[in-house]
Amino acid sequence: MKLYVIILTRNEEKHIQSCLDTVRFADHVIVFDSYSTDSTVTIAQQTGVEVIQRQFDNYAGQRNAALDVVSDRADWVLFVDADERVSRELADEVRQVIAEPSTAGFRIPRHNYIFGKLTRGAGWYPDYQTRLLRVGSAHYDPDRHVHELVMLDGPEGTLQNPFIHLNYENLQQFIQKQQRYTAYDASIMYQQGIRPKPQNYILQPLRQFWWRYHTLNGRQDGFHGLRLSLLMAWYELRKYCILRQLVRGK
Repeated sequence: MKLYVIILTRNEEKHIQSCLDTVRFADHVIVFDSYSTDSTVTIAQQTGVEVIQRQFDNYAGQRNAALDVVSDRADWVLFVDADERVSRELADEVRQVIAEPSTAGFRIPRHNYIFGKLTRGAGWYPDYQTRLLRVGSAHYDPDRHVHELVMLDGPEGTLQNPFIHLNYENLQQFIQKQQRYTAYDASIMYQQGIRPKPQNYILQPLRQFWWRYHTLNGRQDGFHGLRLSLLMAWYELRKYCILRQLVRGK
């Protein structure tokens, strides 16, 4: 079975070399770049991997385009983000499971490092990502532009060894990404005909905090888990505020 690793990039000069160093177990590596303006492409070319550039439309579009490129070249694709690392244990497990004849894809857990801390609670573990795909048996839902959804033509398996994900490095990066995610989620709610009710501004943030801190065991991470749970509760409030603005036509 021929295994390709595909890494989507856009200005990832900080991460790309370290990421490439962990995927050399694959038969072939492609850096699928969205016309980076930093040295991402140069670093990748110097490493000797294949570089393909495509104008970014959305994440689902990029991943589907990458699958199309390798449709007649690879048997399996492992998508790896530039800020992720593949451990030797995960690499060995990937090589082992792709010999299974009937599975269309595998989901992989992630160890998320947020603000430099391994985060096991508040919803950041196991954080499964369906990234190991049998070529020809998987594609991404084109209507899900963010938080991509994989559609499999067959059963899905689950790997035991996790990606190492160097997630949000600092609070500023966390805020910037959550602002984008919150705006996107609010727009989806608006398109679905959901309208905010007065109680949503209080009850939904409280439920979000309780869910993350207690149900998803954010408290096991101490102050770190408390802070993340409070931040996500705040952005739940922001989501409904943005939804209100959309309803009012602003």
